[in-house]
Amino acid sequence: MRIDRLSAVKHGAVLKTDLAIVGGGPAGLTIAEQCARHGIAVLVIESGLEQQDHDHEALNEVQLGPCDRPAEWHGARTAFHAGLAELWSAERQGYGVRCRGLGGSTQAWAGKSACFDPIDYARRPWVEASGWPVSPAELQPFIRQAGDLLNLCPNEPSPRFAGTDLVSFYWQFSRSRVERLDVMRFGRELLARSPPGVDVLLDATVTRIALAPDGTRVASLDVANLAGRRARVEAAHFVLAASAIENARLLLASNDVAPAGIGNPYDNVGRYMIDHLGASLGAFEPQHVARMARLFGFYGVPHNGKSHMFMHGLALAPELQEREGLLNAAVYFAPQRAPDDPWDALKRLLKGRSSATARDIASVAKGSGTLVRGMGVKALSAPQFPGVMKELIVNSAIRLSPNMVAAEFSSGGLPHKLSGLSLEAVTEQEPQRDNRIALSPDRDRLGVPLPRADWRVGMKERRTLLALARRVGTGLASADLPTPRFASWIESKEPAAAGPIDLAHTMGTTRMSLHPRSGVVDRHCRVHGVANLHIAGGSVLPTGGHANPTWMILAVACRLAARLRDEYFQAEACSKPHRSSATAQLADPVVQ
Repeated sequence: MRIDRLSAVKHGAVLKTDLAIVGGGPAGLTIAEQCARHGIAVLVIESGLEQQDHDHEALNEVQLGPCDRPAEWHGARTAFHAGLAELWSAERQGYGVRCRGLGGSTQAWAGKSACFDPIDYARRPWVEASGWPVSPAELQPFIRQAGDLLNLCPNEPSPRFAGTDLVSFYWQFSRSRVERLDVMRFGRELLARSPPGVDVLLDATVTRIALAPDGTRVASLDVANLAGRRARVEAAHFVLAASAIENARLLLASNDVAPAGIGNPYDNVGRYMIDHLGASLGAFEPQHVARMARLFGFYGVPHNGKSHMFMHGLALAPELQEREGLLNAAVYFAPQRAPDDPWDALKRLLKGRSSATARDIASVAKGSGTLVRGMGVKALSAPQFPGVMKELIVNSAIRLSPNMVAAEFSSGGLPHKLSGLSLEAVTEQEPQRDNRIALSPDRDRLGVPLPRADWRVGMKERRTLLALARRVGTGLASADLPTPRFASWIESKEPAAAGPIDLAHTMGTTRMSLHPRSGVVDRHCRVHGVANLHIAGGSVLPTGGHANPTWMILAVACRLAARLRDEYFQAEACSKPHRSSATAQLADPVVQ
């Protein structure tokens, strides 16, 4: 594997390769490695660097179109997203969460993974634009393959809750193979493996997809960096894997040959944008926290000498969804940190952000035992810690106390002081044509029009959240379990008063379809009417269920990689491939 930056390439150079992939996130890197393994020359073009940085973060700006939002909506988004995406700001990214850098969204995710339910693929008369052109059976081998890539357990725990309207649902957490106490970061994992045949070009933002004059093929990509260096990439095949927002933006902005944008004869590019909606439904009384956390908390399942991390929640039964015309939705039970949590107080003090210094100092002093324990766990995860000793300690902990390992994992190795347990809901969003990514008249530093998100939450989503809350209340009570204090809009049965936020799972902007009238890519993720352009990532998913989508995104990416390999070898049998080293045009003597 070779990694370079665009600054090390001659200005105006033409880079040639077999397969050019736009975006170094989990989908792009998975396709790259699987194709390179079969002798295909691959160039991954990543806008950012190895890690996120402030300069490239400025390219992530997303404008939010006019829409009504409650006053607390912006604060709720900031509280939810800023904890994981360190450089993100609600002012710059009015919708969604985008990360530039090797590994893409996995630089800021929590590792939470789950498969879609069978109902998520189905044509549902009560859900507009539902139905996949690919069956669950066709995807099943690729789902297994993606689960292995994510280091997930193949065995799901047995249901812990028996009801008629609610069913047990399990999320699993993707653990790093490189750092035992962190989630999987695809950039770090790729660097550790260093697979042969994959070239990576960093600090290289694609500014235009250049079509051949007849519009039936992509001829090349224009790339640029923030310093003004430019180049062109030519390939036999191209894959857009730059996020649901960026994929649509690039197709729309590349309009010199196709005036409406590439793959957009029926005005479908950017439309049917969906996300997962999150809302807090309530919280449990302190005396019930321990009991509910044991049943629905975060725990470890031993498998083949490792502890796999699961979270148990409750989902709406498919029969109820059909009977009442509801969307797919679920709840999970989230620990709440105490206001005097010593780790949070220490971080405020160290960063000079404490608004009550004396109180934070007192919290740190009172929580000294918790801090010492956390420092020990952090020392265990440090690269200087002897590998043999680390392996022994972690394996012993897994065997003796998988729940303890899971608890450390969920907190990033920092044990926090907790004060409660909240009930959090997530629901799918119905695909609506007017929810979309469009182009703003404003442009970024590289001259590309900014994306504008027109995104609204409908009454069907709000009604689903209310129905979910009420079913959870009656279901827990019928099982002789404690019920939470519900939010006021639930108690008053006013779903319009709910203020759900986007959960940064943007999907659907280049959806799969059998016909170009209803989507952008075909069932093999090829852009309708463009022979050598494919799209990967959440943008191709027609519907999103309620499950965190990375597992499904990787399953579809694995299927696309197999398709690309087949097409490459078919073309190789007919003519000499477009093969050459993508980094052969390196300027001399520039070294990065």
